[in-house]
Amino acid sequence: MLAIMKRDFRSYFNSPIAYVLIGLYMLLLGLFFNSLISYGISDIISEFVANMSGLLLLIIPILTMRSMAEDKKNGTEVLLLTSPVRVTEIVLGKYFASFCVFLVMTAASLIFPLIVIIAGKPDIMLIISSYLGYILIGAVYISLGVFASSLTENQIIAAIISLVSIFLIQNIGYLASFFSGFLSKAFLWISILDRYLDFNKGIIDLTSIVFMISYAAVFVFLTVRVIERKRWSQG
Repeated sequence: MLAIMKRDFRSYFNSPIAYVLIGLYMLLLGLFFNSLISYGISDIISEFVANMSGLLLLIIPILTMRSMAEDKKNGTEVLLLTSPVRVTEIVLGKYFASFCVFLVMTAASLIFPLIVIIAGKPDIMLIISSYLGYILIGAVYISLGVFASSLTENQIIAAIISLVSIFLIQNIGYLASFFSGFLSKAFLWISILDRYLDFNKGIIDLTSIVFMISYAAVFVFLTVRVIERKRWSQG
């Protein structure tokens, strides 16, 4: 797993994709931060991280679209599938490679909270809570993106599937308003955005942490099942 993770992580930085993504990410964050300067110190962090999470709808599909699809396109998928490495290790290696790039981007964004800390006295626990929620929701979206990439060899199609899936996950809580009774409660329970907003308010809930990790684990498991089916079909 570690070998696959290191190989894929390096491949991001051996091509322009990581640099372009990080550059675009920091540019957009800079624009968001500049627009929020008029907010008070107590409000700017939660608003800023909320804008960061909105960016993931664009960033994650681009980040993950190549994770599985590229191997199919280059023909290296067969080598992976016929190797003695377990499918779970392949999927986890690719997942964590994308997640590590995401963490690099997240670390770069810390310059903005640092500016706020230097300029005033913000709530440090709110910063920690907001970033924890951001990392967790990023982990969920990356698992969705890797799953989407496992479904096709076309990276553009993988990005579109990922974008649509993330959009639906983000807005699943709104579906609750169209139903009543059990269905309404079910949609609210599986809504990831409502749980994320708690972190953005400074509320660190162990149940929400387990929920998000489980959410990501489900899509990693589904990716494993997709790859295992292909492995068996190839002999």
